[in-house]
Amino acid sequence: ADYLDNGNNKMAIQQADKLLKKHKDLHCAKVLKAIGLQRTGKQDEAYALAQEVAALEPTDDNSLQALTILYREMHRPELVTKLYEAAVKKVPNSEEYHSHLFMAYARVGEYKKMQQAGMALYKIVPKNPYYFWSVMSLIMQSISAQDENLSKTMFLPLAERMVEKMVKEDKIEAEAEVELYYMILERLEKYQEALDVVRGKLGEKLTSELQSRENKCMAMYKKLRRWPECNALSRRLLLKNSDDWQFYITYFDSVFQLIDESWTPPSEEEHSLEGEVHYSIEQAVKFIEERITEESKSSRPLRGPYLAKLELIRRLRHRGCNDEYKLGDPEELMFQYFKKFGDKPCCFTDLKVFVDLLPSSQYTKFISQLLEVIPLSATAESEIALPSDIKALQQHLCVVQLSRLLGIYHSMDKKQKLTVVRELMLRYRHGLEFGKSCLKTELQFSDYYCLLAVHLLLDLWLEGEETAVWQCLTLLEEGLSHSPSNAQFKLLLIRIYCRLGAFEPVAELYSSLDAKHIQHDTIGYLLTRYAESLGHYAAASQSCNFALRFFHSNQKDTSEYIIQAYKYGAFEKIPEFIAFRNRLNSSLHFAQVRTERMLLDLLLEANISTSLEESIKSMSLSPEEDDIPWKDLRDNRDLTVLFTWDPKDRDISEEHRKLSLEEETVWLRIRSLTLRLVSGLPTLSHTIQPKNSEKTAENGVSSKIDTIRSLLQQLEAAVDSGKKFLEQKIQYPVLGPPPTRMAGFFSNGSCQCQTSLFYLVSDIYELDTNGLEGSAEIQERLGNSFKSLVERLTDLFNKCKGDLIEVRDGTLKTHPNLLENLVFFVETISIALWVSSYCDSVLRPFKSNLQKKKKKKKESSVAMPPVFTHFLDYVTELQTLTSNVIDHIKGLEIILAALKLEELSLKDTLLLQEEKKFTKTVQGKVQSSYHHSVQEIGELLKKRLDTIKKLKI
Repeated sequence: ADYLDNGNNKMAIQQADKLLKKHKDLHCAKVLKAIGLQRTGKQDEAYALAQEVAALEPTDDNSLQALTILYREMHRPELVTKLYEAAVKKVPNSEEYHSHLFMAYARVGEYKKMQQAGMALYKIVPKNPYYFWSVMSLIMQSISAQDENLSKTMFLPLAERMVEKMVKEDKIEAEAEVELYYMILERLEKYQEALDVVRGKLGEKLTSELQSRENKCMAMYKKLRRWPECNALSRRLLLKNSDDWQFYITYFDSVFQLIDESWTPPSEEEHSLEGEVHYSIEQAVKFIEERITEESKSSRPLRGPYLAKLELIRRLRHRGCNDEYKLGDPEELMFQYFKKFGDKPCCFTDLKVFVDLLPSSQYTKFISQLLEVIPLSATAESEIALPSDIKALQQHLCVVQLSRLLGIYHSMDKKQKLTVVRELMLRYRHGLEFGKSCLKTELQFSDYYCLLAVHLLLDLWLEGEETAVWQCLTLLEEGLSHSPSNAQFKLLLIRIYCRLGAFEPVAELYSSLDAKHIQHDTIGYLLTRYAESLGHYAAASQSCNFALRFFHSNQKDTSEYIIQAYKYGAFEKIPEFIAFRNRLNSSLHFAQVRTERMLLDLLLEANISTSLEESIKSMSLSPEEDDIPWKDLRDNRDLTVLFTWDPKDRDISEEHRKLSLEEETVWLRIRSLTLRLVSGLPTLSHTIQPKNSEKTAENGVSSKIDTIRSLLQQLEAAVDSGKKFLEQKIQYPVLGPPPTRMAGFFSNGSCQCQTSLFYLVSDIYELDTNGLEGSAEIQERLGNSFKSLVERLTDLFNKCKGDLIEVRDGTLKTHPNLLENLVFFVETISIALWVSSYCDSVLRPFKSNLQKKKKKKKESSVAMPPVFTHFLDYVTELQTLTSNVIDHIKGLEIILAALKLEELSLKDTLLLQEEKKFTKTVQGKVQSSYHHSVQEIGELLKKRLDTIKKLKI
């Protein structure tokens, strides 16, 4: 066992063998040997050995634990349940084995059996947790039941009765048990009963979370629409802590609800269960003013009351009645707020919510008013006034961010923008003085200046200023050198490099972000969207692997979380874990990565290192099966991961998200159907009976071609919806969701090529079933298809021609679309070759039969059907075309290698000396990345060229 722990699996196997020689029935040694075998890649031997021991139904703890570990490593948790079912039969009173059995069921989600196992445990050892495990398993059955009615009428009422029994017998001990009771009542929509539980004696047990009881009461009052109670409770909680924002929101919501219902308090008794109620605007105004007065006496400044006042103004304006309540002018209030909290980084995000209270005519005045109160001092060597400490710097930063948000920078012309960029960079470099003692992992205080400068340059780039984008990269690389763990710098660099078509620097940047766990789903798209499309095949494989490893382990990990939740009685977390697992399983990104990964593997391996058929088999792909949950696809991408300070009209909107999801889904459908069509090719090859035979339908092949034809129709439909989508000409914000590869796929002609290749399959199949005689029409059709395909592929190649990087008036311009077209060309030619090898497999037997006939008849003049010459010409032309592309790529490599970027001085004299060295680095990275892309594409095409040579019939 020690050897296994240290990862020395071979020694472990040897030691186990020694032991087994002496004691050949030692179960545990056999299992430990099996673990060693499993870890050295001998899965089948390991499984056989394990089943040998399992068949004996062991009951010793060591063997059971070891088998559990082994099955877990084999990803076969269902075998653990069988193991403990047998053990429990033999040792019916073992608390330990029963609880292991319960957990084994939990791993595979067998809720009904969990319920029974929990009760069995409770009978052996009447401990409360076991009883409630059983209750929780009923709730899980209700959650997983497809039929809502069943869960409301059977599972939940049964769970409720089980808990009520314990309540009546006064056996409720722990907080978790009360939580569970509350959860059942809430799901049954018995809100009043739930409220009574929380407010009653049982509610006293709810102590582990702050305000747990109050929050639950509040939730129930809202469900019951009992606004007086909502109001009184939030009022009471605000008196305790006037900085708790959620209660301000409830307070305002309830006040306005009560006003709309024209509620008045009862004359005799209390206002409400929770005490005094405010039911008029006057009371609310007075209450907020009192909170502000109170705040001025408090030892530390609180933001809540001031923001609540702005929130109240906003709500009153929304109702069209503000002026009569004399709450003050929002501009003045925001100015006072800035004076109080401007040196806190949160000041900007606080005010951002309320800027729409300012009239746009006041923007410039408001900003200069703020600037006047910041202590800046001019020094001899600099022409602008600079902050003398971090507080002043933070205040100034806040104003600059607000200027961007209010659109002041957007309305400037090019010259003004460049002046602002210079000023911001000067402030950025000056601010670095304050952060000299910062650790590597800490951000510099002035980082946002640099980011804002880059945002301004991005505006200029989008307006057509080509040099601006190189300046963006230069400034970001400089920023990163001072602040190596600033994620915003890295994310922005990733986006810009990708826009320029350079993927090489991105891989390193992304790995330095050190994305953890769920981030592979939320920001993984930044990597997987571009790796393959820019020709970095190896990096694309790797980035798909990162993501897939996370998604696959999610299944296993979630089961472990659920088990921990049972052990510690955190019942309310269990449905959350299940929802989390489902959300990841139906993730859009997961489906995309799965599909692209398989297409990529076929592209790199099929018919190169293994046959297409073997590749497809090893992925267990079949054209009939579709494993993508189209109806439930969840877009888990974080599209706001990059900070922007853009005004609402330029920022990413809900509409953009909807459109992006629609586009991603259509593209995924096209890719998934392409994959399934390719996976159908090997199923068509020879199992064909002569025509007229009745057997064709039975041997399943005719249905295979039907599958292919039906997939083709679906592909046509998906392509149509893609074209319709693109007609809308949607422009996402520059830092919003990246567009898919769909537009290029249509415009460069890959789409038409790939579709006609799949139609060709259908024709070849027809030729195969009809034989050569009497199929002159099909043969002619094939001849024409071959011709038009070569033309289309040549067109596609023509769209790949041109310089990838060109130097114009001393600036660089990259052409990533040419790179993307080349990648599509390689993919399309690969599909063409897979289809050709199917064609080859159909024509070869025909040819050998003809040659046999020739020999029999001893005639030299048996005419060769035209299809053979058509096919031979086609293959020869494919070969010539591919060789031409390879030559073209060699040419590109030479040009890229010879580009002397050093001589490019960006004409812009604004660049300082220290910036120049970063510019050099940046351009070097882009050049090297393009060089790398072209090399990888060239290598792959050479391998494909070798496969063409095998196709000569």
